Amino acid sequence: LGKARDIALRELEERAAEKGANAVVGVDLDYEVINNMLMVSASGTAVSFDEQ
Repeated sequence: LGKARDIALRELEERAAEKGANAVVGVDLDYEVINNMLMVSASGTAVSFDEQ
C-alpha cells in the first residue's frame, strides 16, 4: 500500500512539473479494490509561484 501511494504521488509530481508547476496543493488520495487488485489514484492542483 505504501509503495503504491508513493508511486501515485511521484507521478502526480512529475506531471505537474511537466506543466511548469512548482508545487501541487489540495492533494487527494483514493484507494479502490477492483477484482482483488489495489488501485491508488492521486489528484491535486498544480500551482506555479515566484518567490519574492
